[in-house]
Amino acid sequence: MSAVAERQQVLDVAVAVLQRADGRVLLAQRPAGKPWAGYWEFPGGKIEHGEAVERALARELHEELGIDPDRVYPWVTQEYAYPERRVRLHFHRVPAWHGQLHGREGQDMSWEDPAAIEVGPLLPANDRVLRALCLPSLYAITNAKKHGEPEFMQRLKAALEKGVRLIQVREPGMAPDEFEAFARRVVALAHEQDARVLINGDEALALRCGADGVHLPAAQLMQLKQCPGTEMWAASCHDAAELAQAAALQADFVVLSPVLPTPTHPEAAGMGWEKFAALVQDYPLPVYALGGMKPELLDTAMRHGAHGISLLSGIW
Repeated sequence: MSAVAERQQVLDVAVAVLQRADGRVLLAQRPAGKPWAGYWEFPGGKIEHGEAVERALARELHEELGIDPDRVYPWVTQEYAYPERRVRLHFHRVPAWHGQLHGREGQDMSWEDPAAIEVGPLLPANDRVLRALCLPSLYAITNAKKHGEPEFMQRLKAALEKGVRLIQVREPGMAPDEFEAFARRVVALAHEQDARVLINGDEALALRCGADGVHLPAAQLMQLKQCPGTEMWAASCHDAAELAQAAALQADFVVLSPVLPTPTHPEAAGMGWEKFAALVQDYPLPVYALGGMKPELLDTAMRHGAHGISLLSGIW
């Protein structure tokens, strides 16, 4: 095979994000004699022809680290073009395993905070993955309309104290001036707890009130030509075309809905978990499941490829 043909081929790789309860992830240094020797990466390796991704992942973890996974969650799939070859990286999160973890190839290893990596250099394909790992598993949507603003602010404070760290300000029907004042109060309270806030549908307001980003409804997403100018941005999606648009513009994450029936739309059956899993299979962005979600469904969502769950009624 010519060098050009080899570069055009895509090499499928199974990649494990081993993550401890404290949120730290395992990085390993590529040993001498391998391409990119000395660079740090997530453990994993080539998927053999006809081999299932999770089987390849289990094999590589045993061969490289001497462990066997107990729980494996499909996550994001990203492609990256190195000078010598294009790779398709199938990332899976592995929160539980058994065996004595050690570098069977003599490689150095380190447990790192995804938000503050201290080892280096990293393989360049890992930049967006580390950013995605900084997203929490719960994405809360405000619901002042149901509770009234004073009561809701008390509920928001309690949720922040319990660990909620990502919030979307969305209040359909609220007057613009009232919505801006409400958004400013949410941002101020959330930032006291190092939580991030996205404003629904209004980039200018997000910038004015010091929010961390904007969350675009699907209709706005499909009209978008370039990324918003906020620090981060996300979008609502309901089908493959909307997911493709968000991926092409490299959103930080998306919300996919409706998965299950909701109290506000009990007549809508939702897409169900199997369709959800099919839509997000090999998708490059973190996806939150929305619609009928409760905290106890987080594991179910992750087993079907979700990064986490988004809640409107089930969190406050």
